[in-house]
Amino acid sequence: MSDSRDVHADKENAVDETVQATEEVEVEGQVVEGTDAPQDEATQRIYELETALSEAQATIKEQQDGVLRARADADNARRRAEGEVEKARKFALERFAGELLPVVDNLERAIELSDSDNEAVKPLLEGVEMTHKSFMSTIEKFGLTLIDPQGETFNPDLHQAMSMQESADHAPNTVMAVMQKGYQINGRLLRPAMVMVSRAPSGGVDTQA
Repeated sequence: MSDSRDVHADKENAVDETVQATEEVEVEGQVVEGTDAPQDEATQRIYELETALSEAQATIKEQQDGVLRARADADNARRRAEGEVEKARKFALERFAGELLPVVDNLERAIELSDSDNEAVKPLLEGVEMTHKSFMSTIEKFGLTLIDPQGETFNPDLHQAMSMQESADHAPNTVMAVMQKGYQINGRLLRPAMVMVSRAPSGGVDTQA
């Protein structure tokens, strides 16, 4: 009888040991799982932070590009405005200078036609010459330059040929006479000089004139 009780007790002890071993395994598994969970959460958090950092850097780059584009657009707009103002100023100055040229022509014509040997006219002539000199000095300050090509080679960019004449004393395409002086303003042609151009005595017209 006691033997059967011992066997039964041994079986119960064996079952208890099996259950205990199983619980320990489960507990160990829980501990292991518990230690892995924080690592997974940290990895996920790092990933999220890296993603947020990349997005922030992309946003900053986009904003920097936008600032550079805005600055370039502003510079272009400023340059265009300055160019328009400069064009308007030059156009207004050209028109004003063009209106003054007949005054210069009249002063020069008065000087040329005056009798410099006439003592009664001399004071008046001197006054006209001084006025012409002062007038030319003033307009030159605003970029007006004279074109007086007497004896120079004909230049179609600056001269307007009013006639051609045979001449043995001048090389072909030489300005023999200036009928009306020309003017430039700030490097641009305001009025071409009206001239008489020489050609060869043979009677052939130089086609390059």
